[in-house]
Amino acid sequence: MTAAENRRRWWALMVLCLGVLMIVLDTTIVNVALPSIRTDLGFSETSLVWVVNAYMLTFGGFLLLGGRLGDLYGHRRLFLAGIVLFTVASLGCGLAQSQAMLIVARSVQGLGGAVVSAVALSLIMNLFPDAQGRAKAMGVYGFVCAAGGSIGVLLGGLLTGTMGWHWIFLVNLPIGAAVFVLCLMLIDAGTGQAGQKLDLGGAFTVTTALMLAVYAVVNGNQAGWTSTQTLGLLVSAAVLLAMFLFIESRAKSPLMPLSLFKLRNVATANVAGVLWAAAMFAWFFISALYMQLVLEYTPLQVGLAFLPANLIMAALSLGASAKIVMRYGFRLPLAAGLGLAAAGLALFARAPVDGTFIADVLPGMTLLGLGAGIALNPMLMSAMSDVDPADSGLASGVVNTSFMMGGALGLAVLASMAAARTEALQGAGAAQASALTGGYHLAFALGALFALAAAGLGAWFMRNATVRAGAPA
Repeated sequence: MTAAENRRRWWALMVLCLGVLMIVLDTTIVNVALPSIRTDLGFSETSLVWVVNAYMLTFGGFLLLGGRLGDLYGHRRLFLAGIVLFTVASLGCGLAQSQAMLIVARSVQGLGGAVVSAVALSLIMNLFPDAQGRAKAMGVYGFVCAAGGSIGVLLGGLLTGTMGWHWIFLVNLPIGAAVFVLCLMLIDAGTGQAGQKLDLGGAFTVTTALMLAVYAVVNGNQAGWTSTQTLGLLVSAAVLLAMFLFIESRAKSPLMPLSLFKLRNVATANVAGVLWAAAMFAWFFISALYMQLVLEYTPLQVGLAFLPANLIMAALSLGASAKIVMRYGFRLPLAAGLGLAAAGLALFARAPVDGTFIADVLPGMTLLGLGAGIALNPMLMSAMSDVDPADSGLASGVVNTSFMMGGALGLAVLASMAAARTEALQGAGAAQASALTGGYHLAFALGALFALAAAGLGAWFMRNATVRAGAPA
């Protein structure tokens, strides 16, 4: 590879990561603006959740299908289509003057975001077939994914406070346009799998199953976890998933070849990813609540409090993490990183009502930043390792689905348990701050157990192949 070709692929990586960052930012940047959206468009408490849920529903439902469509019809083509959908939908959100228009536009945003997320990882893996370059590229991608949430808090507060909530969506227009043009210039078109037909039965069953499961999870707190609605949706999703597996076992051209899960590292990374995402999503959400409601931080102070973790992740992801993977392979860095994350969550599980940033927030943030910076790279690489390039879009969709479903379920369950614990403490006569802190302690402790279980899976089941410089990954 010439120096010019090498520079071009690194510029292409930057463009892909910019597109992914636009998607990752969306969740937290919208959360910051929800109060302003509610006031401006007249949402009720119950209807406001659909500004978030409409996006989550289509995003979670179409990840697998989006990844497979990339394999069949070309990864760049699907990435560009996703960018267009997301950007146009962002315009619709920014111009929305009614609840219905905003919710519909958010649904389309979720569809575009799912397609971009599902194929971006496969594009990066194909750009960097050599192990050393791939390890560095995965570090950059992992940093973008991990840091996007905190950047969204800061950017959302800045845009909402100075220009109004419409601009959290309109800011995507120049970014989306730039990503589209630069992608055409820097990334080869590639080809799909000629002659392969889309498995329509598999596509329908798995997409519907995922959408039902996402709806049940995101609406579980409101409807009740043991309600007929929630249980009925989860059972329906399980039945459809069973039908999907049956169809895939007999289809000539399956949407998802089941042989993918016979690959040891792929299966282990996805299961560990579910557990880790459950812990990390809950950490981000509940630690923000702890700082706002107990320590009485402003939204801007909360965003700044996450900076140490992000800076540590940046330092590791953009250099050291790749070297660690090249030296030790997947298993040790994955287990060690997840173990550090579990220790960070355990520290948050003892944070007191009168806590201070230096003594009670910074140590946990530091360990979580170290853990995420070390673990994310080997987790992503192992989830895509040994996968045929023709199935790389599917593998990318699977790992993104694992993160999304694990994170949504973990957040819903741990937030519910924290709320129940808080209510019990208040009933026993505890002050509000003490009761809230007690609920958060329970959620952090359970999150630490999830991260520890993920570390154990990595240590026990991950195939410990070291990665050699210059070798295909």
